[in-house]
Amino acid sequence: MGAAGCGADGVVGERRQLINIAYRLLGSVTEAEDAVQDAYTRWYGLPRSRRQEIRSPGAWLTTVTSRICLDLLGSARTRRERYVGAWLPEPLPDRGEWDHAGADDLVRLTGPNDRAGSINPADQIVLDESVAMAFLVVLESMTPAERVAFVLHDVFRYPFAEIADVLGRTPAACKQLAASARRRVSGGRAPVTATATAPKISADRADVVRRVKAAWEARDIASLVGLLDPAAVMTADGGGMVGTVLRPVEGGARIAQYMVAIADKAPGLELLERSVNGVPGLVARRAGAVVTVASFDVSDGYVTRIWAVRNPEKLRLWGVP
Repeated sequence: MGAAGCGADGVVGERRQLINIAYRLLGSVTEAEDAVQDAYTRWYGLPRSRRQEIRSPGAWLTTVTSRICLDLLGSARTRRERYVGAWLPEPLPDRGEWDHAGADDLVRLTGPNDRAGSINPADQIVLDESVAMAFLVVLESMTPAERVAFVLHDVFRYPFAEIADVLGRTPAACKQLAASARRRVSGGRAPVTATATAPKISADRADVVRRVKAAWEARDIASLVGLLDPAAVMTADGGGMVGTVLRPVEGGARIAQYMVAIADKAPGLELLERSVNGVPGLVARRAGAVVTVASFDVSDGYVTRIWAVRNPEKLRLWGVP
């Protein structure tokens, strides 16, 4: 894990990889940055002689960051039992949207050592299929050990011998954990991967999302029902800080009615087409502030899942007026 014998610059250069790993493990940019910062604090807390003995600082940092995430995942289950309503991962804006984030948040995400260059968190977290909301939600169904083994091996291609050091288990046991996690992923629809058909799938998804936006703006329940799978499910995350449904809304007709009811109760709400975690989504803005970020899962031209994040603590990267 990491380049052997990297110096001080190499240690700083590991931050991007570490944040990518931590976000996929935790589903939260804030917690990911905290985990990475904790790992660096432990690194610089080592005596200089001990640091010089470590052949691969990058490997050391990856192991420590992954262990910190493992501990956080264990405690997260208890915290989420007290969470008001459904818990969803923190949505990520596309490259062009990062510019709206506050300067303090940008420095926090990139780290003080990156101030000399262009501060752009989009260069830190790679927006690929492994951060799509559908994929992150599936990761939430895994045990902490399964999630670590799966993300490190299947997403970042680390060998089980190295993952064993993170989990404190044998390589064979880690392989079994990843296999169990893989079955959970295969139980749902696989995310769009970088294949020759991916651009068309993405364009089709964008077209469906665009039509959902038009139907919502027109308060057209019939059109919305026609775009939603009859078994569609909408999950909202307000964290108890803003009003929203506390339980998933099931069924295309019920979701359509709910969406139109929200539109009627929220005059001045503006819907924008935006990339959310690398795939087409919608952003609701009111008085210049982003109040909702919606992700969609689309299959065969129909919306099957909607994830609406309304918790303002999870929307800080989307801009503050």
